[in-house]
Amino acid sequence: IDAKAINLPMLDRMYKEYPHGEAPEQLERLAGKIRDADGFVFVTGEYNWGVQPGLKNLTDHFLEEWFWRPAAIASYSAGRFAGARAATAWHGTLSEMGMVVTSSTIAVGPIAQTLNADGAPTGEGGKALERTFPRFADDLTWWIEAAKMQRQRKPPPY
Repeated sequence: IDAKAINLPMLDRMYKEYPHGEAPEQLERLAGKIRDADGFVFVTGEYNWGVQPGLKNLTDHFLEEWFWRPAAIASYSAGRFAGARAATAWHGTLSEMGMVVTSSTIAVGPIAQTLNADGAPTGEGGKALERTFPRFADDLTWWIEAAKMQRQRKPPPY
């Protein structure tokens, strides 16, 4: 889900605050996508030491739809901190939204020295990304499988 492409209005009413069946179609479709997903990778840039406003706005339109789903965070920035400050902020936010956040993260930066214009890994940063990605993916997959089995075994408590 690309927050920029979705282009939701600034939050003034959450999806759950609309009477059943009366939410705008865009929110209904997005709520369905979120509910149907078993887990998420949040790819986030860092702006002014914090989270991307568009992605935060998108996530804030929903709440219960995120519950009981694992999330992993991949951050990036033009600087050497690779979005780590945004990733730290997202960890607490996603946890508060009822998600299990994996301990493995991906941090890419400086982005222009790690990925080329086509998004392929390049240079030393690209090599580091290729080394860290398998564990990142394995951790998220483990939690997705665990959560999926648990939801099949027992409905979430709320």
